[in-house]
Amino acid sequence: MGQLSNGKQVAIDYREKAPAAAHRDLYIESNGEANTEKSQLGHLAAGVPGTVAGLFASYTYAKLPFDKLISPAIELAEVGFSITAAEARGLNAIQADLKKYNTQTPVFVKEQGWKEGDTLRQPQLAATLKRIKAKGKAGFYEGETAQFIVDEMKRGKGIITLEDLKKYEAAPRTPHRFTYKDFVIVSMPMPSSGGLLLNQMMKMVEDRNLKSMGFHSVASVQLMTEVMRRAYADRAEFMGDADFYPVPVRELVAPNYLISRMKDYNPEGATDSKQIKPGKPLPKESEETTHLSVMDEQGNAVAVTTTLNNSYGSRTVIGGAGFFINDEMDDFSVRPGVPNMYGALGGEANSIQPGKRMLSSMTPTLVTKNGKPYIVVGTPGGTTIPNQVFQTLINLLEFELSAEDAVYKPKFHHQWLPDELVTEKGFPEEVKIKMKAMGYPMGKERSGIGRTELIRILPDGKLEVVADKRGDDSVAGF
Repeated sequence: MGQLSNGKQVAIDYREKAPAAAHRDLYIESNGEANTEKSQLGHLAAGVPGTVAGLFASYTYAKLPFDKLISPAIELAEVGFSITAAEARGLNAIQADLKKYNTQTPVFVKEQGWKEGDTLRQPQLAATLKRIKAKGKAGFYEGETAQFIVDEMKRGKGIITLEDLKKYEAAPRTPHRFTYKDFVIVSMPMPSSGGLLLNQMMKMVEDRNLKSMGFHSVASVQLMTEVMRRAYADRAEFMGDADFYPVPVRELVAPNYLISRMKDYNPEGATDSKQIKPGKPLPKESEETTHLSVMDEQGNAVAVTTTLNNSYGSRTVIGGAGFFINDEMDDFSVRPGVPNMYGALGGEANSIQPGKRMLSSMTPTLVTKNGKPYIVVGTPGGTTIPNQVFQTLINLLEFELSAEDAVYKPKFHHQWLPDELVTEKGFPEEVKIKMKAMGYPMGKERSGIGRTELIRILPDGKLEVVADKRGDDSVAGF
């Protein structure tokens, strides 16, 4: 998602696709039960990869030669780099899965365990990157790398084929745009639910004077929680790949519809999610992620969110090619009523079909003021992503927090089902107590929710930049 210095706005969708051999009941066993292990771990969980195609689609707008852009990654893979304490913990936590779900032992397996300062070298990945450097997109989707992927699928009973890889293309999309007071907010359209959810939530609070309620007050937290509940109920029913299902986008953001969604809102108490069914717009048409926020001196602004889905994807490394393959198939509705790893439900709109892109929560977002970029923001975090971006923008546009506080202050999350309010460590205890007394089931406290990366452009043209302290995140200027 980006805005060029000439004002043109661009959205590029390189979400993974279901392989041609995928079908609606791919993860349903003979007894009728859904096998979520197969949709989350191992070879069958993988969708056709999109990242490399997306990078080359984005490269149309690049300034630097591709060799210069990819060379640092090749060097890091070939020579190695020193891992952080968090990276060591992450690799140690998946050792059993690496042994279970790989047909060849990857470099990430270390019998004595990883520790901070260890060097991680990835020679097979370096060779894969060199093929991409030499042959571009075809260096991944055709030839030796593609064959490595298909051979790995055959060894592990996956279903991605050479034809699936060769056919994959990134898709240009029309950005999802809406106004919020004096601002224009630009985010991702389907098959990302992020832009539409953000639109619904911000429009449901636009005229309710959040500013007077105050940041982290019971009134503002309660209102925002109820707005989240209603938007996520609609996500479960209506959202999916619009190339395959008629998502009723206009109806879901129509003013009268959003007013109707809030008719049963009670500022004195919690609504039961069992009573908040997905709305009925008429006529009916239908956490482990990476985010970058970038801006240059010419006014080009880019928000990029990309993911393997779960931490380390399917925990399966492509033998000979050295990279983890995703487990994005779990972001489809394995079966209506069966939650995915993030607890999200779905129905027909997000059912599995060959060539279909699975629904995502990614919400790379730009805010413009007088046509110029004002905020560039996004975050990882699975289904928490739209709510984090929502809160960050409300923190800036309504509560007028500093950029640091807008990112660093504790966040909260509600996604309709499971019907629980999740808060971060450090969230005001008195607010939690009052919310519980109002009837809100409190979920387990989280040490961190996502990692928001924010750029705000100040009136003098300087950039106010925040990399989230929740992770090994960083800021760089050139």
